[in-house]
Amino acid sequence: MQVARSGETVMSPIKERYIVDEKGHRLGVLLDIADYERLLEALEELEAIRAYDRAKASGDEIISFEQAVTEIERERAG
Repeated sequence: MQVARSGETVMSPIKERYIVDEKGHRLGVLLDIADYERLLEALEELEAIRAYDRAKASGDEIISFEQAVTEIERERAG
């Protein structure tokens, strides 16, 4: 991966290879394991961003991580 000047992460080009049928229609794709792992990491980061955006837009009360853990532990014990 490369970092753009603005601080945004930019993925380097992915070297994909396609599996095609006898007519040339794409049926699947082969990726290098490093590319695959980078894609998974990017998807996880995107999901975290989306979860943050959903939580922020919900209007729910914001609490610290430590407070959330304390409340969860209290509920489990109780």
